[in-house]
Amino acid sequence: MGASTPHFALQLRNRIAKLIAPLAAENPARLLGEQEIQRLQELAIEGETRGGDAQDGQRALPSLGT
Repeated sequence: MGASTPHFALQLRNRIAKLIAPLAAENPARLLGEQEIQRLQELAIEGETRGGDAQDGQRALPSLGT
């Protein structure tokens, strides 16, 4: 786990979920992985700014939060 961008957050979330799936619920690595999954989920949705003014010749992108 480490720095990530909104663009790759969901891919990283899925990889971490696969890695921690076989671990016991009380395993420290699983607990940390679950925290990281939550952080990545939030980053993927809230970290991407969309719906603002478009540049000339481009249309604005829809918001991911709505």
